[in-house]
Parts: sequence; structure tokens; C-alpha cells
Amino acid sequence: MITPDYCRIMARYNRWQNKAVTEVVEQMSADDLTAGRGAFFGSILGTLNHLLWADLMWMSRLDGRDGPGITLADSPGLAPDAREWARMRFLVDGRIREWALALDAIDLVGELTWFSGAVQAEMRRPVALCVMHMFNHQAHHRGQVHAMLTAAGHDPGPTDLAMMPEAQ
Repeated sequence: MITPDYCRIMARYNRWQNKAVTEVVEQMSADDLTAGRGAFFGSILGTLNHLLWADLMWMSRLDGRDGPGITLADSPGLAPDAREWARMRFLVDGRIREWALALDAIDLVGELTWFSGAVQAEMRRPVALCVMHMFNHQAHHRGQVHAMLTAAGHDPGPTDLAMMPEAQ
């Protein structure tokens, strides 16, 4: 279904995109970052926090390390400001990168079982599907953030995978 190389490329893409977003949000005021913008998670920071929360949740399922320590409902408040979000984002992106670099093909085979707080049930899905979902979820919510940043007069730069620099 997918390969370790796919995961490495997507981890690199994730890091590239988050770096571009970080450069923009660190220059924004707290009011601009937390203003309600009609998005599902409210604000730019709320959406970025939710995405960070989800990456922590998925990585805890994939690498067995710590999760976010809060519920989905609390995810928009994970980091209180852009500085703390950027610090946490940098660490999680490194964690995703290290996980992807260590993957063997066999790691993407089989099923993953976890308890989902969102649906209050045990879930069981193919590992490869869960990994694809994690990367797709990142692109989905970063797209929302990109739209909110653009509407607020900021340009985080290109988002096309084909535009990613070779050395990242």
C-alpha cells in the first residue's frame, strides 16, 4: 500500500510546510492568531494546536511513546501561544522524521488497535491506512490554516509537494 520511502517524503514535506507556517505565525499578534475565523477549530492557533495534538496522538500509536495528554475537545488549547506551539511543533516534526527514517517495510504491515476517545470505541485498522491518514490529516488542516493566513493577509509560500526543495 505504502512504503517507508513514502513516509520519509511525507515527513519531510510535513516539516517543510510547518517551518513555513511557523515563520509566519511567529510574526503575528496573539489577537490575530486567536481570532475566530469560522474554522472548525476556531482560530489559526486553535487549528494548528489541533493538528499538533493529532500528530502526537498518531505518533503515540505508531511509536509507542507519549501522546498529547489531553482530549480532542481540548486540542485547540494545546499550546497557549505561537512561541510554545513552534517549540512543540519542532519537537514533534523531529519525532515524525526519526520514526519515518527508522521504518522498515514490515512496520507498515498488519493492523493497529487503539481506543478512540472521539468515538468511545476500540478501533482496528491497517497500519498503512493509519499512516496515510496521519499525513492526509496534516495536509487537510494545514490547508485550512493556509486559507486563514491568506485571508488575514499573510503568505506562507508554496504548498505543492512538487515544489518542496530537494534538501530539507
